[in-house]
Amino acid sequence: MNAWTHNRKQIAAGAAIALVILVGTLWWLEESRWTKTDNAYVQADTAIISPQLEGFVAEVLVQENQAVTIGQPLIQIDPADAQSELEQARAALVAAQAGVRAVEAQSALQSSQVNERNAAVQSAEAQSRLAAADLARAGMLSERGLVAPQRLQTARASADQAAAGVAQARAALQAQRRSLGGLGASRSEAMAQVRAAQARVAQAELAVTRTTITAPVTGVVGDLSARPGQFVRPGAQVLAIVPLGRAYVVANFKETQVGHLRIGQTVEIRADAFPGQRILGHIESFAPASGTEFAMIPVEHASGNFTRITQRLPVRIALEEAPIATALRPGLSLQVRVDTHSEGTASFAEAAVAAPTIKAETETPESLR
Repeated sequence: MNAWTHNRKQIAAGAAIALVILVGTLWWLEESRWTKTDNAYVQADTAIISPQLEGFVAEVLVQENQAVTIGQPLIQIDPADAQSELEQARAALVAAQAGVRAVEAQSALQSSQVNERNAAVQSAEAQSRLAAADLARAGMLSERGLVAPQRLQTARASADQAAAGVAQARAALQAQRRSLGGLGASRSEAMAQVRAAQARVAQAELAVTRTTITAPVTGVVGDLSARPGQFVRPGAQVLAIVPLGRAYVVANFKETQVGHLRIGQTVEIRADAFPGQRILGHIESFAPASGTEFAMIPVEHASGNFTRITQRLPVRIALEEAPIATALRPGLSLQVRVDTHSEGTASFAEAAVAAPTIKAETETPESLR
């Protein structure tokens, strides 16, 4: 009886050990497929809103944490100054256009005067031809002794006078044409002034539209600092818009882990803000450098007090569409684990090899030769 009891104890112990080994093996096989990190956070492409011109805030049209849509007015800056500049620009445009019309009217007058001078030239040439014919007849008759020498002298003087009249008429026509050509240059200058005035009007109209700050994206208002009566300047942040629903996760994996990751692999995410909730996603891309490279003060590895520290590489994770995913807020901390047995495309190394590289310029540019 004691032997049977002893054998049963041995069998039970062996079964227990086998069960522990089996459970441990299954646990190890299950856990070995996951790569984990708790250095992960929700992020979103937050739009920082700043005015594009200076002025006093006339009205704040939204409230903190308010949902807004793209194009919705957010802040109204006092448009009085911008409207005044627009009126001045429009007045300058009217004056420039009037200048063009004046030059065109003068040009039309000069054109008619050119035609008049051209007719005067033709008349003088006709008079010159008639005087030349009279001189030729007087010369023939004088050779035959049919007219007095005084008649020949009179005909010669008339021919010389007619030729001088032709030269005078041609000179006047040439001067009138030069004056008309100068008006062409004046018109070009006046048209350039009109285009400049039109550009100033367009710029002033744009300034008027910019007095109303609108939402560039759909999201939720945050960090609202603008108040009515406040003087704002270009580039100064007045609020931010967080595009909720388009958030993503950045998980910082150790450099010893990224070798197991591939783009497209399934990711399970758990947020401290939503205990017990599982959020799904997939690896979208790998950062081009470790987090320390983007720090305000990068680590100087060449210093004498170098200590080897395992670096972390940011990995971007896209969230699957789900109600819980849209509830995530940027900045929340997460626990992330990647199923390395799930299907993926390019690995970390393959993605790095496929990335475009910049080739060194080996030849002198044509412009510098």
